[in-house]
Amino acid sequence: MTTEALQLFALASRRNEWLTARQATISTNIANANSPGYRAVDVQPFSDILEKMDVAVATTKPGHMSTGSFATQASTARASSGADVTVSGNSVNIEDEMVKAGAVNRDFALNTNIVKAFHKMLLTSMKA
Repeated sequence: MTTEALQLFALASRRNEWLTARQATISTNIANANSPGYRAVDVQPFSDILEKMDVAVATTKPGHMSTGSFATQASTARASSGADVTVSGNSVNIEDEMVKAGAVNRDFALNTNIVKAFHKMLLTSMKA
């Protein structure tokens, strides 16, 4: 198995960790929808984490450009932007949280399908 294959699987694993953290955050927001003073939170976008990951691009020819490497950073919750605050001080919008949960579900499915396809491609290349 090549280094690039391992990096893809590591990236997919990291994406699943982020999706898990986001789903837990969404669940917490929904569970506290009626809690006075509760402020909705969300995790930082995966693109921010991806920029800080240690993913080096292989340069096979002298003319290829290198992107360098970055340090990995964990997902952290932050205050959700654009949330309307009710009289009780609560900023959870159930509809928004359900849309986010649907997006997480689709992202999990996409991530799984990409890994399955890459795994199948690797197995096919090993048979040849």
